[in-house]
Amino acid sequence: MRELLLGLRLLLGSGRGNRVRFLLMTLGSAIGVSCLAVVLTIPGILAAQDARMAARQPTCARDSQGHCADAKGAPRQLTRTDPLGSRPMTRVFIAAGTKHIEPPLGLVAVPRPGEIFLSPRLHEALHREPGLAQLLPGRERGLIGAQGLARPDELYAYIGVPPHTLRDADVVTLFGEPYPPSPTVEKSTLDIVRYTLAGVVLLPLAVFLSVCARLSAAARVRRLAALRLLGLSTKAVQRVNAAETVAALLLGAVLGLGIYELVNQMISRAGLPGFKWYPSDGTLSLSTILVCLLGCPALAWFVGRASARKAAANPLAVRRSAVQKPPGKWGLLPLVPGLGIVAGYCVAGATGHAPRDTHVSAVLMPLSVVLVGAGLVAALPLLSQVLAGRVARSSGSLSLGLAMRRNEAEPGGALRVATGLVLLVYAASLVQGVLIELDQVSRHDSPVQIYNIGLDGVTAEEQHALESISGVRGHGVRLRSWTDLRVDTYQPALEAVIATCGQLRESVPKVDGCVDGRPVRLLDVANGYPHDDVRPGATFPFHFWKGGHRRVQRLKVPQEILRYRDWDDIQAMDADLLLPPSFLPAGYRPDGASLILISGSDPATVRNVLDGIGAVDPTIAVDPYGINVTALQQIAVVKTLLAIGMVLGLIIGVAAYLVAATDRAMERKPQVTALALLGARPRTLRAAQVAQVVVPLTVGLVLAVVTGKAAESSYLVTGGGAIFWDGKGVPLLLACALGAVVVAALGSLPLAGRRIDPELIRRD
Repeated sequence: MRELLLGLRLLLGSGRGNRVRFLLMTLGSAIGVSCLAVVLTIPGILAAQDARMAARQPTCARDSQGHCADAKGAPRQLTRTDPLGSRPMTRVFIAAGTKHIEPPLGLVAVPRPGEIFLSPRLHEALHREPGLAQLLPGRERGLIGAQGLARPDELYAYIGVPPHTLRDADVVTLFGEPYPPSPTVEKSTLDIVRYTLAGVVLLPLAVFLSVCARLSAAARVRRLAALRLLGLSTKAVQRVNAAETVAALLLGAVLGLGIYELVNQMISRAGLPGFKWYPSDGTLSLSTILVCLLGCPALAWFVGRASARKAAANPLAVRRSAVQKPPGKWGLLPLVPGLGIVAGYCVAGATGHAPRDTHVSAVLMPLSVVLVGAGLVAALPLLSQVLAGRVARSSGSLSLGLAMRRNEAEPGGALRVATGLVLLVYAASLVQGVLIELDQVSRHDSPVQIYNIGLDGVTAEEQHALESISGVRGHGVRLRSWTDLRVDTYQPALEAVIATCGQLRESVPKVDGCVDGRPVRLLDVANGYPHDDVRPGATFPFHFWKGGHRRVQRLKVPQEILRYRDWDDIQAMDADLLLPPSFLPAGYRPDGASLILISGSDPATVRNVLDGIGAVDPTIAVDPYGINVTALQQIAVVKTLLAIGMVLGLIIGVAAYLVAATDRAMERKPQVTALALLGARPRTLRAAQVAQVVVPLTVGLVLAVVTGKAAESSYLVTGGGAIFWDGKGVPLLLACALGAVVVAALGSLPLAGRRIDPELIRRD
């Protein structure tokens, strides 16, 4: 306890310069802890949203056999999820029964026929786009409360309808399931977020907090050496230094948690593009508070003890400014295995042996990212000293010679300033890789959009209305030949499309020699040969229904082939045969068929067609091929989280630079003053200061770009996408690196001032 009190007294009574350094340590740790709190609360925000989604799921109480109990007289429900732009809109149709059930969370009552409850954002969209009323039939009774919504901007509706209007409805006796039907972010996607945040935020954060804990290292070491010479024991000296460091980081941790709470309240109300949450979701949990209040001071304690070890072991060498020992080669230890893993995956991708969805890759990739990042930090002092010695011996410039000799004597001084910027460029490359993978998942380049609608339960009038929707450029009925499911042997099946030649021409880019009124085999000239089972002369049965009467019609595969060209990214006519509309018996409906609608792929046209389908029947199930709005929303959330990580990484990198540069400016004042008194001109001093930072920083940035691109490529290899090597991202990385060099050079200029203060070197 005596050593702790002594450390605090030295902290408060050792001059204005030390108090400024203490303030820098506190502010720096506050920024770091607030960034750490953001990273730690993201899983809690996602879990809170998933919990509310699970709590509103319609279900029923089940008996021991798994059947719905008390189903007689219970309400029925039908859930539809459709794209509204690039976001999912969920509609829950509820047909009231004779039994009363408790309403879902967020509602005051279960909607009756003709009533609707809307989320606030969907309420705004309905008033902004009146056409949505076709998908949301009824009179608004109220809004869904926050406890019934996953996010403030969710598009959700409960619609009361008469029982006879629902097809394929399920019994509902209560609301609430253990798990949501579709989590906010899938587990595999969440692993991507963890992987990225570990490299983009947590690794630079650990380095930044260590930098904050080691501010004013030279002055503090000299003071600790004096205490050791006055009789304090080795452990007591280490505890004195640790007490000062812990006090700064503990105060900074408390301040950082307060900053996080303020930022959470502000940003959650404003929202971020693609990701919004309620302020209560981002409330700090007890585990997060303990990690910040105990973990950060614990890191400061160990760093403080380690930085005081030299002063405690050899105080005379510290007081007399003995030559420092060169950095050991152990700094290369984490870099070598990290680059080994990365290089192995790159070679596997280049040779065509890329691993796919292996558990080993899920462990090795994050491990290699952390090892390479830590290796960059640990290896830079050694590389800087070797480079400085060679440049100093071969250079004839006084400014460059001064800078390199200083780097050779203190290889870690300038790199403390450069480390944050090096890690920032390294992290930027990792984020590029993740964005490339997400872009491969979400990209939709086809000029057409296909909508698949099951015809079971759709009347002939409704089908005609669907085919006449504004914006639909082509349509056809896809059906499959009948197969007997009771037979175990293989039965070939025939896929056919009922459409006219005009409809076919509107649906595909090119058709050669189509004649109406006769069946023909289809051959996409870009996809090779017809199906082996579809041989000319083979017969396939098709089933049709009219009321309760079934009719079987057999089709003999024709000899004639119709060649056409389908779209590259999406198959509009994925069938074996083209059949004329006359093949369909009058008044009969094909068994298990689906209606295919084709429109342009621009968002306005897609939205118009979906609204038109809802106008025909809002309960129709439509599958817009290639549009997975749930996946698109998850990707939007992930991109926002990555943007948050990059912003945090930028804050940490710039803060690390500013804090370390300010501390180095104060630490170097006596040496700069001594050189000025010896006759060095201000221009020479400024050039030396700039070179002292820029040269090792350039080395670090080159390593960061090379290792970052290698880590990015290895991630793309393990991600299973079609792109392994990203050449387009190199100019952006080089621009970031050049910007970091310019910032570091400008930040080094104020180190050499115009006024000489001999008092700074009076004691020396």
